[in-house]
Amino acid sequence: MKAAVQSIEVKEAILDATDRFLSNFGYKKMTIDDLAREVGIGKGSIYLHFSSKEEIALSHIDRIVERVKEQLEAIAKSAVSDEEKLRQMLLARVLLRFDSVQHYKQSLNDLLAGLRPKLLARRKQYFAEEAEIFAKVIKEGQVKEEFQKENAVKLAEIFLLATNSLLPFSLTTQELGERREIEEKTLRVADLLLKGLKKV
Repeated sequence: MKAAVQSIEVKEAILDATDRFLSNFGYKKMTIDDLAREVGIGKGSIYLHFSSKEEIALSHIDRIVERVKEQLEAIAKSAVSDEEKLRQMLLARVLLRFDSVQHYKQSLNDLLAGLRPKLLARRKQYFAEEAEIFAKVIKEGQVKEEFQKENAVKLAEIFLLATNSLLPFSLTTQELGERREIEEKTLRVADLLLKGLKKV
């Protein structure tokens, strides 16, 4: 068990170092040797956890998304109203991503341009998984007859699409604006979406 814990700690340390290198130098200048030196392990130890530099960078993004999904699940299980859950979930999906990359000098699309096809495929999967979490809450509201009876997954996808422009993909966090501005914009979008979702 101790070896498994150490393995997880090393993997997390590699991903933490990846975050620092992506922020300071970008993907192209980041090397496996740099990461190994930063973590204080041999280059071969990196390959025990990841098969390539590409996999490390994509795993770093996966880790951000896993944190977002964990937060969405926690909000979905909270004791607030379904409407408030959706509002908080939209805010969380935007701000957690914003906070995770606010120190980057480039947008994620620019930073990981060489990985674009794989990143886009993963992004599609991320959004599908997030939509499922949103759809559960929408279905709960539909059962209580608070929300319109439409396809919950399709409605969830609309919620995500409406807030995707506030995510730091094409623009840097500096170009998107201050965190407070992003929060206000997200809440305004959330209010519009919820107004359309509520049963009249």
